[in-house]
Amino acid sequence: MSPQRRSAARLSTARLWSGAVTAALALTFAGTGQASAADVNNARNAGFESGLGNWTCSASSGTTVSSPVHGGAAALKATPAGQDDAQCSQTVAVKPNSTYSLSAWVQGGYAFLGVTGTGTTDVSTWTPDSASWKQLTTSFTTGSATTSVTVYTHGWYGQAAYYADDVSVYGPDGGGGGDPAPTVPSTPSGLSVSGTTSSSVSLSWNAVSGATGYNVYRDGTKVTAVTGASATVTGLTASTSYSFQVTATNAAGESAKSTAVTGRTTASSGGGGGTALPKHAVTGYWQNFNNGATVQKISDVSSQYDIIAVAFADATTTPGAVTFNLDSTGLGGYTVDQFKADIKAKQAAGKKVIVSVGGQNGTVSVSDSTSATNFANSVYSLMQTYGFDGVDIDLENGLNATYMSQALHSLSSKAGSSLVITMAPQTIDMQSTSNAYFQTALNVKDILTVVNMQYYNSGSMLGCDGKVYSQGSVDFLTALACIQLEGGLAPSQVGLGLPASTSAAGSGYVSPTVVNNALDCLTAGTNCGSFKPSKTYPGLRGAMTWSTNWDAAAGSSWSNAVGAHVHGLP
Repeated sequence: MSPQRRSAARLSTARLWSGAVTAALALTFAGTGQASAADVNNARNAGFESGLGNWTCSASSGTTVSSPVHGGAAALKATPAGQDDAQCSQTVAVKPNSTYSLSAWVQGGYAFLGVTGTGTTDVSTWTPDSASWKQLTTSFTTGSATTSVTVYTHGWYGQAAYYADDVSVYGPDGGGGGDPAPTVPSTPSGLSVSGTTSSSVSLSWNAVSGATGYNVYRDGTKVTAVTGASATVTGLTASTSYSFQVTATNAAGESAKSTAVTGRTTASSGGGGGTALPKHAVTGYWQNFNNGATVQKISDVSSQYDIIAVAFADATTTPGAVTFNLDSTGLGGYTVDQFKADIKAKQAAGKKVIVSVGGQNGTVSVSDSTSATNFANSVYSLMQTYGFDGVDIDLENGLNATYMSQALHSLSSKAGSSLVITMAPQTIDMQSTSNAYFQTALNVKDILTVVNMQYYNSGSMLGCDGKVYSQGSVDFLTALACIQLEGGLAPSQVGLGLPASTSAAGSGYVSPTVVNNALDCLTAGTNCGSFKPSKTYPGLRGAMTWSTNWDAAAGSSWSNAVGAHVHGLP
């Protein structure tokens, strides 16, 4: 978060984004052709159930994954590099003088679908970042001597990974063989409760080969349908047990219901994802070290801060586990007993005090079920030892969305609905819902308090309108916040993270007036720059700063101005 503790992101330039848009607009689009009763899907291994069989990916960019999938148990994940667009292709046998419908389901970063070698007009289609599965479709006609074409998918240079599944080249049988027609999928196994709150139960199960979706039943009644092997059932009553089952579906039908599991919601305590906080809240990071900013005790932190994130917890030799060591020497003899007492006093004043995991130099690896359990257990132990209200995830060296989500749900089941969970991703981490940080936030949306993305140390970035904005402006804050607001986070789960002074970050400092204008633009549609969101978000959570110490060093000018403004929002 500070220059000493955080590194600037290595980001794509505006020229790259401009090139992406220019290239995308140059693509040829075509409508879907009509198919006859004898038509078949001529693509082989269309659902990637046989790994990358029949597919070739450039620069070793492709692999298969079990999640997310659109159908079956596998999908393609292809990751572009700075000089590679992660193209995966297959040669498909076709008939001359014939029309084919080309389609694929995609998710994640920029995704392109196309065909070459048609003998007539080669076609392509594309989509920008997509938080959920989206079908791309186009059609092509073969030439009089064309017996094979090359079908491809690709992403865009240096951008987020894309996922592809269920590719179809539908039309006359070219004689090359295709995938068999679907059969009713088997019954899902491994159904379990992965997390609970006072109003929701999260479920997960094993993916079923050949399935394109799943139906979730609560007490025998269908309550939701999903494409992946997990779901969160909401709108439940506190302290109540429910029975859940799941079925697998595809074009051939629906499987039998799985074995039932029971999930019990937690007791309601007025918490739950931070609902005990004010509607609009200010978060500040408190430094457990002396780097030239004002040295503070917790009791010295301005009352403008509603959430105080203690930076930072430290990794241990146990995979995934963290600990906390108060820097008493660096903080002028601040004792552990004083620290604990000050936390209690802040909580008595209605504040939340949480422990932050990460920072520029903090490397905590949660990459499997064991390390996820270790993380949850160790954080919960710190909460019991010091009285912390929750945890902040500030991992700048990468995180695994699957297992960090598992760890946080496990922590929630231990700590209950009053648990506070915040995140502080860098701007690049929230450009696409396919990025691990964004995935994690969406995975734990049922227990997440707020994501305070860092709008600094980043350079130029893409806004939700597809335009590039430079840091340090109202437009940069509003157009990038819009990505999170449109990408699935609730307004109450979005905050604006800014440095408290020019000393607090390498770049990206803006005056409190700019922060307040951005808050007004997002919540009320006033004081906007050139970008104005299509709607307002009056429930926006608020703002965050690095750090309370740098704020104090600057005479508390940030918290006095922004804090008062946040608390005055409607």
